[in-house]
Amino acid sequence: MLENAMTMRNLPAGKRITLKTLVSAGLIALSVILPQIVHLALGAPGGMKWLPMYLPVLIGGCLLGTKWGLAVGLLSPLVSHLITSAMGNPMPPAARLPFMMLELAVFAAVSGLFTGKIAENGLWAFPAVILAQLCGRGVFLGAVAAAQRFTEFTPGMIWGQIQTGSIGLALQALLVPAIIIGLRKLLIKDGEND
Repeated sequence: MLENAMTMRNLPAGKRITLKTLVSAGLIALSVILPQIVHLALGAPGGMKWLPMYLPVLIGGCLLGTKWGLAVGLLSPLVSHLITSAMGNPMPPAARLPFMMLELAVFAAVSGLFTGKIAENGLWAFPAVILAQLCGRGVFLGAVAAAQRFTEFTPGMIWGQIQTGSIGLALQALLVPAIIIGLRKLLIKDGEND
């Protein structure tokens, strides 16, 4: 969607890359900060329930498209892990990190597939987010099932966490499209799409 808005404004390639880089960096920063706020306010169970890192990643996919969104999805848990490790409490923990990187990469890549449709009609953000959530959580569960001999996680444990996080996912399935629709109104004028 951001690419469509920049195309309409005839921004040169250098400015497009700079803008996408700044938006990506902002979303990654938000992916680090939001979980910290939720954990301070609600403790670790609040993070498992509300899944605050997922919100900026889904926004990134819908806004930036598959390639740039994928970078946001991969880097968000990694940057969070590196920063919070330096503070003595790694989030996500090292054992969970590769699974979260894979899951959030899928979240961003799948929601990013819809960016062109979202530029045409903001309501496409709803199926984009829901499909991304289903695919990402499915990939996480499948990856744990495939690697359970090498990890402390079991499919049953992850299924329980998926159920716990369903409230956060449901909220995000409403909140992310509302944010994307609002951003679309700011970035793309309907008359310019015709």
